[in-house]
Amino acid sequence: MSSSAGRILVVGPAWVGDMVMSQTLYSALREINPDVQIDVLAPAASLPLVSRMAEVSEGLLFEAGHGELNLPYRRRMGEFLRGNHYDQAIVLPNSLKSALVPFFADIPVRTGFRGEFRYWLLNDIRLLNKQRLPLMTDRFMALSVPTGEPVPALRYPLLQINEINRQKLLQKLSLSLSKPVLGLCPGAEFGDAKKWPEQHYAALADKAIREGMQVWLFGGPKDAETTRLIQQLMDLGNLASVFDLAGQTTLLDAVDLLSLCQRVVSNDSGLMHIAAATGVKTAVVYGSTSPGFTPPLADDAEIFALTMDCRPCFKRTCPLGHKNCLVNLTPDHLDRFIEQGMKPS
Repeated sequence: MSSSAGRILVVGPAWVGDMVMSQTLYSALREINPDVQIDVLAPAASLPLVSRMAEVSEGLLFEAGHGELNLPYRRRMGEFLRGNHYDQAIVLPNSLKSALVPFFADIPVRTGFRGEFRYWLLNDIRLLNKQRLPLMTDRFMALSVPTGEPVPALRYPLLQINEINRQKLLQKLSLSLSKPVLGLCPGAEFGDAKKWPEQHYAALADKAIREGMQVWLFGGPKDAETTRLIQQLMDLGNLASVFDLAGQTTLLDAVDLLSLCQRVVSNDSGLMHIAAATGVKTAVVYGSTSPGFTPPLADDAEIFALTMDCRPCFKRTCPLGHKNCLVNLTPDHLDRFIEQGMKPS
């Protein structure tokens, strides 16, 4: 059951943030065996990120719908991948269906945590000790070595930047670097209980612009309503310094543009993990979730959270209806972080 295998298939996460964090596994595998070939199977929502990970040899698109069993498709995918002659599969999601493709591919070593009734699909089954492996990255990296062997030291994710694409985006989106950039990532796919209120983002943006910065709003198409509301809540005279990029960029575009920011403020979201993995100084506001499981993986990331009896609750919406864990976390808490963004690095 050695992870010194020559070619490994990783069944990767569907969530963007989890995919960024999975780079810690690929780094560990490379440290153990620098010549290993790592292929990552993942859906379209998260797969593009592996093209910016130096450790990954190939990304493989998995096209079954989210949560969809689609057994015939998984069987065909597995049979197709048999030709790659993988030595080992590492399955990161804990679902039964995520282990089907490696099984159908007849990969001799199939590694993963026990998950939901996967005894006959995996043959290198690990039992999850949440106290010993409190972080998601702890769990990913534990799968890089046989049970009981020491795990390589953690290396933070580091996404590669495409300089050519970055310059094209500046021109296409009429963006300038004449002023320091504050990037705001106000969306959260998981739910409202992770979203810092729009009025707080608006007040923070107003302050940053008064201090001489410009503001770039990041997000996907689903976040466009949030970014519009932020602008509606801002001082009218500041809007010329706000650039709404929600829905106008691909995932990889966001990687390249976030790397140009002096500061990024984000909810606990996929874009937060991307920003941290580009080396940008990132502030993360936590509400219903906790940095005790999926913190930003960067030395200079800052965490902002209130100590309250009701948080973290890990709910999609606030069970108490007030969301005080985020409402009471006012923009004043981030004043120093924004002011430092105006100082030369």
